[in-house]
Amino acid sequence: MAAALPFELRDLAPERGRFLADVLDGLTRPRKSLPCKYFYDERGSALFDRICELPEYYPTRTELGILRCHAREMAEALGPRCLVVEYGSGSSTKTSLLLERLERPAAYVPVDISREHLLRSAAALARRHPGLRVIPVCADFTQPFALPRIANAQRRAAYFPGSTIGNFAPPEASKFLARVAAQCGAGGALLIGVDLRKSGSILEPAYDDSQGVTAEFNLNLLRRINRELGADFDSAAFDHRAFWNAEEGRVEMHLVSRRAQVVQLAGRRIPVARGETIHTENSHKYDLAGFAGLARSAGFEVEEVWTDPARLFSVQILRVV
Repeated sequence: MAAALPFELRDLAPERGRFLADVLDGLTRPRKSLPCKYFYDERGSALFDRICELPEYYPTRTELGILRCHAREMAEALGPRCLVVEYGSGSSTKTSLLLERLERPAAYVPVDISREHLLRSAAALARRHPGLRVIPVCADFTQPFALPRIANAQRRAAYFPGSTIGNFAPPEASKFLARVAAQCGAGGALLIGVDLRKSGSILEPAYDDSQGVTAEFNLNLLRRINRELGADFDSAAFDHRAFWNAEEGRVEMHLVSRRAQVVQLAGRRIPVARGETIHTENSHKYDLAGFAGLARSAGFEVEEVWTDPARLFSVQILRVV
C-alpha cells in the first residue's frame, strides 16, 4: 500500500475537454499556435527540470544566486505569518531558500497544472519543513481559482519565480498580475522573478541548447496531444526553432513542419504545410522601468529589486496598492 501523503491535495486541474478545445482553437488559426501551459505533463516537467541545469540556461542559476545572497532580506520584507502561494511550483530548491528564512510562515500553497510534479515537489517541501502546513492545489493558475482559507495568516504573499511572467503577452501579463493582486488582497505582496533584456547571443542558446533538451521539451507537447487527445502528429516531422524577436522584446519558440502533412484530431483534418510553424511559447524580457509600469497597471508598486552583477535577471517584491 502506498504511503499516505503528508498533506491534502486540492485538485482543480482542467478537464480533458478544455485541453482539446484549446488545442483545436490554436491549430485552426491562420497562424497555428499551442498554449505553453500544456508543456507540463509529467515528462514535460521533468524535461524542464533538466533545462534548468543546462549551461546555456542562465535564468535558474542566476535567480538562485540572487536568492542565496538576498533571501533573508526578501523574507524580512514579506514579514511574519505569511501565507505563501507559489504559482507554477516546479522544483523545491528556490522555495526552500525562501521558506527557511521566513518567520513562522502560516502555510505554503504550491499551485501547478502538472499533478504528478506538484505532488513530488510538495512532498519534498513537506519532508524538508516538517512543521509547515503544505496545501498543494492542482490548477491552471492562468485562470481564476479559489485559495484555501488560513485563519492565522497575517498576510498573503504570492511567489512567482523563474521567468514565467514572460510567457504572457504584456496585456495578458497585466490581467494575470491583477488577479494575483486581488488574491493577495490589501497589504499583500508578490515576490517575482523577472528576466531582463539582453543580447540575442545570450538568449537564443538558452532556448535552443546544444544537447537538444529544449527541442525535446517542445516536441513532447505533440506527443502529449497524441497520447491524451488521440491525435496523430508525427513528431519526427517537426524541428524545434527558437529565436530572439527584438522588435517584440521576446524569445519565440516554434515547431516547424519538415513536410506537408495532415493531422487528425477529434474528427478534424488539420493541414500543415511544409515550412509552416506552430508557435508554442513566447518569453518576454523586460527592462526595470518597463516592468514597473506593467506592475502599476495591475495594482502593484515595486518595493524592492535585486539583480545579479551582470544584470541578467531580477527578483522583485511588489506591494498591492
